[in-house]
Amino acid sequence: MAILDDIYQSVLKGDMNGATEGVNKALADNLDAAEILNKGLIAAMTKVGRLFEQGEYFVPDMLIAARAMQASTALLKPKLVEADIKPLGKIVIGTVQGDLHDIGKNLVVMMLEGIGFEIIDLGADVSPEKFVEAVKEHSAEFMAMSALLTTTMMVMKTSVEALEEAGVRDKVKVMIGGAPVTQKFADEIGADIYAPDGSSGARKAKESLGV
Repeated sequence: MAILDDIYQSVLKGDMNGATEGVNKALADNLDAAEILNKGLIAAMTKVGRLFEQGEYFVPDMLIAARAMQASTALLKPKLVEADIKPLGKIVIGTVQGDLHDIGKNLVVMMLEGIGFEIIDLGADVSPEKFVEAVKEHSAEFMAMSALLTTTMMVMKTSVEALEEAGVRDKVKVMIGGAPVTQKFADEIGADIYAPDGSSGARKAKESLGV
């Protein structure tokens, strides 16, 4: 459908005005909100992620596309709530205790939201106890942790142990990332997903659900 393709292309190009105008027109034409979301917006952000991983898009491209997506989704939200459209899953995310860096984490949030996850963003300097509390409170399927400093990486291990102590480790997938983090470290602390960047994090989280 032409209007959905227009929305798709606008998000792909990071054209916020074009994307929001397209969504408003689609809603005025009584198109189904879920169809606009899935075929216009989520499809575009999935493509953006793929282009980033292929080296054809860079961080600024992802940022402007994500902003176009977010502005468009805000217009759709009332209709999605009305139709009881469920997110892919809930993800509690934050930068670990002792670490105040959140630029990378914020980009991950944008990409995860872009492909249909509900995000509970705890911000930076998040303690293991706060992570666990949020997982339990929101019945989250994922807990995502970021660290930019080698000195704060071990808080990730402590947070995984805190999940085990609380008896909820088997109910949540743990995803970690950040500049000093590696697949080897993820394996050592028992994390389920290692994500070197926002795009791969979004893709791997979705793949882990089998969708």
